[in-house]
Amino acid sequence: MMFPFARNILRSLKMRSIQQIGARQSHRKHSPDFHDKYGNTVLASGTTFCVVAWIFTATQIGIRWNLSPVGRVTPIEWNDE
Repeated sequence: MMFPFARNILRSLKMRSIQQIGARQSHRKHSPDFHDKYGNTVLASGTTFCVVAWIFTATQIGIRWNLSPVGRVTPIEWNDE
């Protein structure tokens, strides 16, 4: 009999504290932080940097991309000795 009573008291205390936290946060003014001010700019500049770096890598440093060895590789004669 005491266990359900204690459980109900704990539930009501938890609910009351959750409601108080929610009320406190809803009354506070939200001031813009770093992410609100500069988040999209940082994301766009990082994306641009990565795209430019990959384009430079793919086009300027002289990597030969996916060339076929057909016609360049000749088999060595087999010696049956």
